[in-house]
Amino acid sequence: MKDLLGLMGKAKEMQAKFQAMQDEIATLEATGQAGGGLVSITLTGKFEMKALKIDPSLIKAEEAEILEDLILAAHNDAKNKVEQVMQEKTKALTAGLPIPPGMKLPF
Repeated sequence: MKDLLGLMGKAKEMQAKFQAMQDEIATLEATGQAGGGLVSITLTGKFEMKALKIDPSLIKAEEAEILEDLILAAHNDAKNKVEQVMQEKTKALTAGLPIPPGMKLPF
């Protein structure tokens, strides 16, 4: 019975830590770039686009497709950066817990 109470206490503690981590991630910002910095996008920890910057030299009607590709690449770069920080924070929080590899947290 003592072990069960201890386990329940640890579960509540972990829940509080996950909530704090989620709150911290929500305030996170990451900027992705493409085209050597000609296009940059800033995303929040919730993957919401906060800023988009395009170098004026790219704004030409005949190069619209290139600009579209650079915007997508910058967005994906920023998204990958946010996901990497989330994985690092989750890994640090769950260190030592017997969680199967590949399992995404929080549930």
